Order: sequence, then C-alpha cells, then structure tokens
Amino acid sequence: MQQDRGEMSMNGRICLITGATSGIGLVTARELAARGATVAMVGRNETKTRAAVEAIRQQTGNAEVDYLLADLSSQAAVRGVADAFQRRYGALHVLVNNAGAVFMRRQQTADGLEMTFALNHLAPFLLTNLLLDTLRANTPARVVTVGSVAHNGAHIPFDDLQQTKGRYSAFGVYGQTKLANIMFTYALSRRLEGSGVTANTLHPGFVGSNFARNNGPVMNVAMSLARSFAINVEKGAETSIYLASSPEVATVSGQYFYQCKPKRSSQASYDVAAQERLWQVSEQLTGLA
Repeated sequence: MQQDRGEMSMNGRICLITGATSGIGLVTARELAARGATVAMVGRNETKTRAAVEAIRQQTGNAEVDYLLADLSSQAAVRGVADAFQRRYGALHVLVNNAGAVFMRRQQTADGLEMTFALNHLAPFLLTNLLLDTLRANTPARVVTVGSVAHNGAHIPFDDLQQTKGRYSAFGVYGQTKLANIMFTYALSRRLEGSGVTANTLHPGFVGSNFARNNGPVMNVAMSLARSFAINVEKGAETSIYLASSPEVATVSGQYFYQCKPKRSSQASYDVAAQERLWQVSEQLTGLA
C-alpha cells in the first residue's frame, strides 16, 4: 500500500468490516490490522473466514483480529451480528460496509425480498442503524460504505423495489443498489451532523477480485476476461482504507470518493427528497420504522 502506516496509527480503534474474507474487504481488514486496529471481520463461510483471520494475524503480528459469521441477506443474521459484536467488543470506531454482490437472475432472501437490494442496501442500512448508538458513544467514529461508479444513470424504482415487474436486469439492479448506498450515506451524514461520527462512500475502481463469481461458469469466464483490464485488490482497497483511517478526512462527512479524493456522484444521488423516501422505505422493510 502507498499510505504511510506511521501517520495513520489505528491503535485502540475497533473496526467492523463486512465482506472481509476476499477482495478489497480482505485487504482493508489486513491494512487496518497492520496499523494496530482491533478488527472484526464478517464472513459467511466459517472455514474461509477463519483462514482469513489467521492469515492476517500472521501477516501483521496483530492478534486482535477475529470474525463473526453471517449471511447478510438475512435480516435476522444482520441483527445477530450487531448483537454479537456489541456483546464481544462493547465499542466501535469504524464500520466498513463492504459486502455486496450481483445476481444474474432474480432471487429472494429468507425475508422474501429481492436479493441484490437486500444484500447490497438493506443489510448495510440495518447494520449501521443498529450500531449507531455504539458509534456515537465512541467518537470520533466513521462509517464507510462501498458504492460504485455503476450508480451512474441509475434511479431508485420506488414502484418496484422488489423487481417483480418487467424483465430483470442484473447489472441494472446492481447499479440501483449502489445508488442506494450513496443516497443512504448522504442521508446518514445529515443525521450524524455534530455527533462526531462521519459517513462517507466511495468507488473502489474496477477491481480484479472474485466479484460476480457466484453466477456460474459463463459469468466466470466473462469476468475473468474483464479482469485483464482491472486494477488489483491492493489498489482497489486504498480508498476504503483511507476513509477508515486517514487523519486528513477525520471531520469530512457526506462525500463520495474515488482514488482517495472527493468526487461528484450522479445528479440523481443528490435528490434529498428521494434520499428521505428511500430512508423511510428502508426503515419499513427492515422493521426499524
């Protein structure tokens, strides 16, 4: 990594990272641990997650790395992670909402919701809200949510959030959820103003990771070809690490970043009325209303 670890010590900071067993999530977890943070990694597969934890402990010499297991498409599992984390750690300084996926065909979660929207947006929305009091009690604190340039051109289909009308478009729906991540961040930042908790989002770049490999051999081949044009996961994780640790952004909130610099997101993402409507609908769909 290019950043100077000495300038961004994370000693005494407790971090929770979702989607932390591979790709940019794994690199983010490793680099925050290397800076001295206590790191809790959320993964689905116990064998894979345990192996990732052990690797990071060995690579960084930091024993304060552990894991929580959850399928974040399930709201009961999200609530379980929040409860387990609070019981185990009691404090939280950095939440990195990194987990996300794209699905080539429409699927439903255990809660009867469309899978992409549930995993990519409702899960971080619910997890963040469940942990907000803990974040507020341990300021300065940060919420970092991984968005994507795929949000450009997207709009939130409030009349069909469950994608039951018309033809299902996997990457169209993915773009909508990434727009939702960004709109959520802006709305969250307003709610956190003056609290000592910041909320920012980012585009990591097109990263050569395992993203989309959950969709069968045809998509695997297509994504493998596309990865020849991608940046590596080390580069892709830089902005997440920067937003989670750099003193340069200690008080920056409500921004969209790319390559560690603030950028304009799409015009649609700044629609405050749509942000608030999305927040209210999300509260209803997650039982927070």
